[in-house]
Amino acid sequence: MKSIQQWLDEYGESHRNPTNKLIHWICVPAITFSLLGLLWSIPVPAAMASVSPWLNWATLFAVLAGLFYLRLSTTIFMGMTVVAVAMLVVCDLIARSEWSLWQLSLLVFVVAWVGQFIGHKIEGKKPSFFKDLQFLLVGPAWLLGFVWRRLGIRL
Repeated sequence: MKSIQQWLDEYGESHRNPTNKLIHWICVPAITFSLLGLLWSIPVPAAMASVSPWLNWATLFAVLAGLFYLRLSTTIFMGMTVVAVAMLVVCDLIARSEWSLWQLSLLVFVVAWVGQFIGHKIEGKKPSFFKDLQFLLVGPAWLLGFVWRRLGIRL
């Protein structure tokens, strides 16, 4: 099993160009949010929906992703939990509004992925997830790792 630092270092190998990094700071959180929004929008069985609007596919995904992060780093897990809860709160607010969560999420998802591929074209390297799908979860942790290091928090 790779350590969190091994995952982040390997991810960083294809994210050295400053423009690609900037694009990732914008697009990775947008993709994460939009994925949660799309998952939130998938209908759940009536028995689940009657318990809580939070009992849905997005929260299930967030819990499973949280287990991945917890296995690698307690501090990454704690940070990603805060990020996920904040994004899920926004999903809930949008779902309760006159806006269409799934349509907004789909638009953000497509635009952000186009941005990601432009960034990798500039970088001259393929996205890491072509090598291993787990890198789709490493991307947000890679960004959080920068924040934690800036704050002096160990991974």
